[in-house]
Amino acid sequence: MKYLHSMVRVRDLDASLRFYCEGLGLREVRRREVPEGKYTLVFLAAKDSPEAEIELTYNWDSGEDYGSARNFGHLAFRVDDIYATCARLQTMGVTINRPPRDGHMAFVRSPDLISIELLQQGDALPPAEPWKSMPNTGVW
Repeated sequence: MKYLHSMVRVRDLDASLRFYCEGLGLREVRRREVPEGKYTLVFLAAKDSPEAEIELTYNWDSGEDYGSARNFGHLAFRVDDIYATCARLQTMGVTINRPPRDGHMAFVRSPDLISIELLQQGDALPPAEPWKSMPNTGVW
């Protein structure tokens, strides 16, 4: 058996691509437009694990409410520098729901409210401001 991908439905494909690609550093590996089904599939992967993909499914003209996405759980990514990643996301307007106070773990949410866990590669970084005194915000 081989793991292939996880699929998440997205409301705004451009906002989701900005979050996952610009914010998290994933890259688009392929895209499939299906006019007869009125949907677009975009597959993303991390440079270090190209075999594990995230499938973004965008249903055209859908008014469906995907809810708060809490039933999904979360996606987890190992990052080279958790502080730099959180700072980049924050400059993009992303709320850091669970800041990396311990230099090891943080949680944010995608534009579609999918919880994203960020884990520092290797040993935890030394606690640093503004992260170590930043409170939790919302849910993740």
